[in-house]
Order: sequence, then C-alpha cells, then structure tokens
Amino acid sequence: MRAAAAETIMSLARILIADDYDDNRELLRLMLESAGYSVREARDGNEFLAAAQAELPDIALIDLSMPVLDGWSTLDALRADDRTRRLHCIAVTAFAADQDRQRVLDAGFDAYLAKPYRSKDLLDLVERTLLESRTRDGRPGEDDH
Repeated sequence: MRAAAAETIMSLARILIADDYDDNRELLRLMLESAGYSVREARDGNEFLAAAQAELPDIALIDLSMPVLDGWSTLDALRADDRTRRLHCIAVTAFAADQDRQRVLDAGFDAYLAKPYRSKDLLDLVERTLLESRTRDGRPGEDDH
C-alpha cells in the first residue's frame, strides 16, 4: 500500500526548480518528468518567487549560487511570506563539505543535494521529502488554496 501512496504523490506533485544554468535546469527537469512529476523552471530567485506565488508548488529545488537573487535570499523570502513559508525546499549546490550541508539545513532548507548527483539520489530525496511533508503537515499552503 505504501508503494501505491508514493506513486500517487509522485504523479500529482508539482516541482519548481531554480537554477541559472540552462543545462542544469534541463537535466533536473528531464529526471523529474521521467519519474512522473510536473516541473516548472526559473532562472533566478526573482523569477522563482513569482512562479511560486502564481502556482504554489509541492516542493522546490533551489540552486544556492544564482545571480539577481541567490538561493539563500530566495529561501528567506519564501519563509517570510505566509503563503510560501511551509514550502519544502531542497538546496541543490556544488558546495559539498559537511559544514556546507549543515549551513544549508541551519538556514531552513528541508534537505540538501550536492552536485554532481545521481538520478536515483535526486529522485529518492524528492520522494522522501514529499512523503515527509505530506505526512507531517499536509500540502504546503493548503489553507490558502
């Protein structure tokens, strides 16, 4: 039964990704769409915030090093807004030292994915984060829909 629940969550989940590199966004999108997720893309934090407000995603994958508005500031803006404060966010970054991981989690990200990553690691982390978010506090912003 758990496998069926996970499959339902995956097929309905909307993921918003933010990365300033076209190739990185395309790779993430292809991996996620091949697993059945609905994916939207943003090139920087400002574009991401506008997209998150237009269609509240279930989960976000945010690159930390972006121009205009980096991942740290993007997360701060999400957490400051009542509508998006509960959005589950995964930091996707080339910063791979233990202290970088801890800094990401201390900043308020729900999870951390170091580049380069394997498709299986990405998909496992996304599924686990979605399952935890649905069982812990329901859909992000569900009271606002």
